[in-house]
Amino acid sequence: MWVERLFRDLCSHVMALTDLPAGSEAGFMDREIRSGEGWSERLGRALATCRVFVPLFSPRYFASEMCGKEWFAFAQRAIRHSAHNNTPAEVIVPALWVPVPPAQLPGPAERLQFNHNSFGDRYVTDGLYGLIKLRGYAEEYEHTVYELAKRIVRVAQSVRLDPSRPVDYRGVPSAFGTPRANGVQGAPVGPRTLHVSVAAATGHDLPEDRSPEYYGESALDWNPYHPTAQRPVAYVAEELIRTLDYQVTLGSFDDDAGHFDAKQPPARPEILIVDRWAVADEQRRRRLAAFDQDPRPWVHVVVPWNRYDPQSRTRERELVHRLEETMPVTMGQGRAACRAAANGVASIETLGQILPQVVEAAAQQFLRHAQVYPPAGGTHTERPRLLGPMGMGGPTPPPPGPHPPGRDSHRGTHHTDAGDADDHQS
Repeated sequence: MWVERLFRDLCSHVMALTDLPAGSEAGFMDREIRSGEGWSERLGRALATCRVFVPLFSPRYFASEMCGKEWFAFAQRAIRHSAHNNTPAEVIVPALWVPVPPAQLPGPAERLQFNHNSFGDRYVTDGLYGLIKLRGYAEEYEHTVYELAKRIVRVAQSVRLDPSRPVDYRGVPSAFGTPRANGVQGAPVGPRTLHVSVAAATGHDLPEDRSPEYYGESALDWNPYHPTAQRPVAYVAEELIRTLDYQVTLGSFDDDAGHFDAKQPPARPEILIVDRWAVADEQRRRRLAAFDQDPRPWVHVVVPWNRYDPQSRTRERELVHRLEETMPVTMGQGRAACRAAANGVASIETLGQILPQVVEAAAQQFLRHAQVYPPAGGTHTERPRLLGPMGMGGPTPPPPGPHPPGRDSHRGTHHTDAGDADDHQS
């Protein structure tokens, strides 16, 4: 009820501050969707067309996977805008519903450049929920909501965020990462790290038939989607991965190659972004081939590919064959999304859709192969075994396999009395 009142008050102020036609919708709130109205499709359209995203900060908000999915779906549009225009798109305007300690903010929320103090001290200490519930703060509530509406209008007018194709937000990842397992519901796990390495040429070592307009001083300057995109692909990938609540490090494959050691357990999941033109340089091709010799399941390959680049289109078949011949193991590993990413990512939009799946796959493989650190000082104990109703006094369960007819044995039977059932239900 109180959130709906805030929504109505904000929309009323936005209508008064803009030239929106009478009767038009100034805003959208997902709670207003009624059952049977195609709520997922309607929410997808709203996330694909809205100009400003206003999350209501609270511990419960950051504990919600669905809210994290909405955040990521909208943030993708802002990242694409920055990639196409090479300008930041600060189009998320957070509101404090309930104050949240900084330690409980996931990375994407913590990195927002937003000054809540300009709305007043009482708002910072009590949030909008405190102002709206307590009659003595009615004036502070009205002032805060009016200032928030002005900020929303100012952001919408300063950044013209292009609409995008609606996506099913249920299929995108959450921007809030994984909740803690220590009882602090909704708090982030902490700094998860991921490394992005770029195998690409620089403007100094290009083949004679390759244009330098896609390259720069470093491999990190490679921009395969030029001229549609104005930012190098490494920095676009960094933003996308950071929106998944990761800390990201960037490096050039040429510099990183000497530090790879497949015999050591991995320190983090990794994404290797490869330019197919990189295999035109024989020394770099050998380094990539040597890297491929030792399996590294926690490293997944992404191959950006611009079919509107005439030079790349002309030599596509040759370069595809040579890269697959150079890195057959790394290019073919992983789930379907990983293989699709290795076969060529045609645009910034497609990168935003497929990269989260590649990151998830790399993270899962990292957890499988990372070194395990058991608690210090612990003693080795036998695994617990399920026994019969007599507990420790019962016979030891026989090993799996056939048993002689008539043999009285317990085959892992678990007895639960009424008290146990109540405990499980609670």
